[in-house]
Amino acid sequence: MTAAPLHTLPDPAQDPVALRQDLAAAFRICHQMGWSESVGNHFSAAVSEDGARFLLNPRWQHFATIRPEDLLLLDSHDKTVLSRPDAPDASAWCVHGTLHRRKPEAKVILHCHSPYATALSCLADPTMVPIDNNTARFHGRTAYDLDFGGIADAEEEGERLAEALGDKTVLIMGNHGVSIVGETVADAFEDLYFFEKAAQTLILARSTGEKLAVLSDAVAQNTADGWRAYRGMADRHFAFLKSQLPAL
Repeated sequence: MTAAPLHTLPDPAQDPVALRQDLAAAFRICHQMGWSESVGNHFSAAVSEDGARFLLNPRWQHFATIRPEDLLLLDSHDKTVLSRPDAPDASAWCVHGTLHRRKPEAKVILHCHSPYATALSCLADPTMVPIDNNTARFHGRTAYDLDFGGIADAEEEGERLAEALGDKTVLIMGNHGVSIVGETVADAFEDLYFFEKAAQTLILARSTGEKLAVLSDAVAQNTADGWRAYRGMADRHFAFLKSQLPAL
């Protein structure tokens, strides 16, 4: 019996049209921001409560071209996925599949190599130091994985990253880039946007060679807590960014 194509939707009720539209838009916006990288990097979004079923970009399709119908619908329990003709990128499957299965609360996972976040990840100490509103936004929300071992294409790598992420929403991947998790595409993309701005501020401040004016833990936490009241910004910002996309 021939397996159904990965693009087939066994249960459309669990695969909302809006989620496909938002995730597809996130790829194209990421490219407009200058954060895409050839035909690599991956975004995903869970369509089941347990995180096992999720949407993922196809193998080696450029971010600027991704449409809602292009997204693969995968099941992390399906051991035949990588042997299929339209299999996803092995590293994406191993990492995103494992993270969604291990972290069902991580509804959306965005991973890219945006310039300043990647530069920060390449420092011996890539700590997101709170020195302004944007850097303090991530105080207490950032995890670090400093065990880079090359391109991740084994399930063990996904397991290790899941452990490193813990209960945080941002994972700085040493010598690699950043991964962001969120409840919605808009929420995750807003954090990706602000994390890149925060990394830019920190890299520029460090480049002066002057001592950083680091906020106290109390002030940093108060600032991070203060951002919660502005969560609605994400939906408005993402809606604007989508409105600027050219039609495919």
